[in-house]
This record gives sequence, C-alpha cells and structure tokens, in this order.
Amino acid sequence: MTKAELVEEVSRASDLTKKHSEVIVDGVFQTIIDALHRGEKIELRGFGSFRLRQREPRKGRNPKTGDKVDVPPKKVPYFKPGKELKDLINRTPLVADGSDEDQGA
Repeated sequence: MTKAELVEEVSRASDLTKKHSEVIVDGVFQTIIDALHRGEKIELRGFGSFRLRQREPRKGRNPKTGDKVDVPPKKVPYFKPGKELKDLINRTPLVADGSDEDQGA
C-alpha cells in the first residue's frame, strides 16, 4: 500500500476529503518521526511499537575500491509488531471467495 492509497482509505473510512485525510496521515507520520527524534518510544496498543536501535561504529569496505572505511555509529528506526496485529495477520482470511491476493497464485 502506498501513502496515496492510505490517504484514499482514510478518506473513505472517515468521510473526509482527500486533502483533509492527507493532512491527518502526514500529521501522524510527523508525530512519530518527531517522537523518535527526541529518543522516545511510541507504543500503539494492539498494533506495535516504534523505537530506535543504536548501531555501533564498525569497519566497512568500499565495494568499488575494496578499501576499508570507518562506518560511524547511527540510530536506526525499528518497528516491533504487537501480538494482536500478528494474530490478526495470521488468522484465516475473511475474503468471500477464500482467495488471498498476496499469495501470488
């Protein structure tokens, strides 16, 4: 699903215009980004949590030249799905014809 499709779905579910829905979706994303930037953890009960993981500095290799390079430490965003989300994804699909679009059949 793309951001545009998410905006469309929010618009349809909430009876708001696409423009208002886009403002809402952008606001949610920006709030998550701002909280992570401040080092906070975001917990959405029944969905999952966003947090930062610290990567230590390490020695890397330039693939073009083969030279060793120092890779600095950095923070990486991480999403951990909640139990309820995992359960919802792994239950039997509710599609009327019993087919699942993502199985590639």
